[in-house]
Amino acid sequence: MPKKPTKVSATKTDMTAPQDADIERQRLSSLIHSMADAVIALDNKQHVVLSNGAAQDILNVNNSLDGQSIRVLFKPVDSNNQPIDIHRLIADCRAQYTTREWRLFYTKDDHVNLYVSIAPVHMGFGQGTSEGWVILLRDITREKSLEEERDEFISVVSHELRTPIAISEGNIGNAEFVYEKSGINNEAIRTALKEAHEQVNFLSSMINDLSTLSRAERGKLEVEIESINAHELCKSLESNYTKAAAAKNLELRLDLDPRLELLQSSSLYVREILQNFITNAIKYTEKGRVTLHAKPTKDGVEFAVSDTGIGISKTDQQRVFDKFFRSEDFHTRAQSGTGLGLYVTMKLARLVHAEIELESEPGKGSTFHVIIPNLR
Repeated sequence: MPKKPTKVSATKTDMTAPQDADIERQRLSSLIHSMADAVIALDNKQHVVLSNGAAQDILNVNNSLDGQSIRVLFKPVDSNNQPIDIHRLIADCRAQYTTREWRLFYTKDDHVNLYVSIAPVHMGFGQGTSEGWVILLRDITREKSLEEERDEFISVVSHELRTPIAISEGNIGNAEFVYEKSGINNEAIRTALKEAHEQVNFLSSMINDLSTLSRAERGKLEVEIESINAHELCKSLESNYTKAAAAKNLELRLDLDPRLELLQSSSLYVREILQNFITNAIKYTEKGRVTLHAKPTKDGVEFAVSDTGIGISKTDQQRVFDKFFRSEDFHTRAQSGTGLGLYVTMKLARLVHAEIELESEPGKGSTFHVIIPNLR
């Protein structure tokens, strides 16, 4: 007799899926609870659907956070102690948002400094999934304290070094002048004075960078908006840097759109941004030219500094604006530098709400674009 077909029970299969899902949820929960950083998952109504013990610690809450509104649980302030509308910020978050400038007060005299990361996510997989957000919080109070001490040290040191460096620079300049007028023809003396002057100028530039960095890190840079004649600014920069370019047999060009209008921004910071780009372009270009471009945009001016220099690799382009970054490329290492110039430049650009873009290829030069909007 033929064997009867074996019946397959659906009961076990049907039960396996929920069990597997439950196991995965337990694993996820265990992983999240093992993390030192606070983790808070929100649904599309900004209510907590998942959190860990670290979140309860940072928010100073003893009970479960599940189901509670993030607006009620989390009331941070910015570096100026101004309340942050967390509900609106999360609702408008379409890409990952991070900051290290928020604080959370428990009492009037007790607070923590926070690293905050907010990212939109899909809560689940497949059809019927809902959107939400994941918030990561980390207590960086100690880090902030150390940073403040470091910035205070840099501020004091840079201030105290200004006077002796200025005096040294002036005396060496006078010595060079007296030597040239004396009629003495001693190449060793001429070379020594020239090198000494160059090194003092390098120290002076470093102190200026450190001073600007310290004020930027401590939030003590203020933006004074004024009318800037972009055409005159570019002509002034050309005049200031023509000699430095000529010393390396480089041509310094201007490419100015005749439709340029007045720009409403910080004259000091816009000039310093462009100066840093021009200085770098001259430093890392051995032959050819450096060109300063300017053209009007819909609501501001786009400046660009292009060169025919050594260029920047794709890898270094990702880090070129990092603090103290110095490329390992031997062409770059051949030039002295602190690795602060472009970092400070980015800080200043953010103060005037400017956007910076970099185009470069090793051996084919670089172009730094900076779009500076009118500030109202």
